[in-house]
Amino acid sequence: MLKRYDAQKENIISAGIDIGTSTTKLVISRFSLMNMAGGTHMPRIEIIEKEVLYQSPIYRTPLLTASSIDIEAVERLVREEYISAGIKPGDIKTGAVIITGETATKQNAEEMVHYLSDHAGDFLVATAGPDLEGIIAAKGSGAYEFSKRTGKTVANIDIGGGTANAAVYRSGRLCGTCTLHIGGRLIEFEDSKIKTISPPVQKILHQWGAALKTGDSRNQPIIKKLTEYMAEVIGRMLRKELHQDDMPLLLGHEPNWTENIECIMFSGGISECLYQYEKADSSPAQYDDIGKTLAHSLRNCGELDSFNWVKPKETVRATVLGAGTQTTEISGATIHAEEDELPIRNLPVYQIRFDNDLEKGLDQIPDAVKKAVEIYDPQKEGQNFALYLTALPYLGFRDIQELSAVLLKSIEAKPLPNQPLVVVLESDHAKVLGQTMKVQESQQSIVCIDQIKVEHGDYIDIGHLLQTNVVPVVIKTLTFHQ
Repeated sequence: MLKRYDAQKENIISAGIDIGTSTTKLVISRFSLMNMAGGTHMPRIEIIEKEVLYQSPIYRTPLLTASSIDIEAVERLVREEYISAGIKPGDIKTGAVIITGETATKQNAEEMVHYLSDHAGDFLVATAGPDLEGIIAAKGSGAYEFSKRTGKTVANIDIGGGTANAAVYRSGRLCGTCTLHIGGRLIEFEDSKIKTISPPVQKILHQWGAALKTGDSRNQPIIKKLTEYMAEVIGRMLRKELHQDDMPLLLGHEPNWTENIECIMFSGGISECLYQYEKADSSPAQYDDIGKTLAHSLRNCGELDSFNWVKPKETVRATVLGAGTQTTEISGATIHAEEDELPIRNLPVYQIRFDNDLEKGLDQIPDAVKKAVEIYDPQKEGQNFALYLTALPYLGFRDIQELSAVLLKSIEAKPLPNQPLVVVLESDHAKVLGQTMKVQESQQSIVCIDQIKVEHGDYIDIGHLLQTNVVPVVIKTLTFHQ
């Protein structure tokens, strides 16, 4: 029997499944959780150890048609990999099914993640849009950790089959994101002839007045010119100097960071062509596309020479190794939570740093809400998110009233402004801020919690209000990093 002062330890198994444009892969991890508080204190659960137990081979993503995923084939693949790893679906306590790149645009992408989350274990489910995919990959590749350790501004460019997702970090802080239609499968071959040409590439060819069509030989000189152009576009994107002619390759918003990038890191399938980290027998998937030519063009691109190239920790597995850690914390004593709105599951977090300057923070809030909608609810379907306010200055009562008014005004930009306003704070202001917002707008549902440290791009679950007026908060970091 455990004595009150004994450290309570628990192991949980996590699975990450990444279904990408070109490849599908899976990773199984084990996390050791321990209550780090003494027997008479509030529980404080922390992950004290992480271990990758199993990594699957890299499979070609099974498709039924160009616009739909073969759900049964993916499920069969996952089931077989579980058997190889020696685990059952019931063993899985956390993790993520992430549909990335062009696969996220398939007709049945949402059906796929929900099917897998029902059949493969107790998952956090996220269909990653391009911005979120870039954030996840930057953490899995080691770029986030590198920026934190060195204080440098580093861009991670994750290039797979259909997209190049850039995420820029400085000192561990996300500066911005950008995504381009650049990837290995934008032109595919079969029997030494062109099998498919993607619409963005067709637009570029049309701008150039160049003729390239299916059935042509794969040895057309224009293909090398195209991959060299793609590499140059990545260089211009990193410098925020995209030309009007580059716009057919832009997916979503333009680069939105203000810092000058010092270092670059590549992850994804194309970076595997650059670095060859994987053993030859780890990938049954065979490619017949422009991936290797694109990697060669990146390596020899003058536009990229001025940046310091940093080798990634992971290449093609960067995103899937981002599918797992989960920590539970307790937010209590000074919170405002409306019981009928709880529990709330799978809420992405958008961070707003005040840098101890109230006016600066207040000015950021309206734009931050719009950016959070862009990242987490690009289809305007009403995906809610939490605003995480950090580095707040000392707040007097008038400051709290002003902050409350700005928050309430800013959420009018959300597709569903009447859904609960969820605010997470590092500092002990949640109760007074929540109550002030309730006084200013009595119809608005508000959940305001504090003493929680999360990161931009994390997901949180907020549990039922307990008898002691605390709420359990599960922080799900979609990446495998310290």
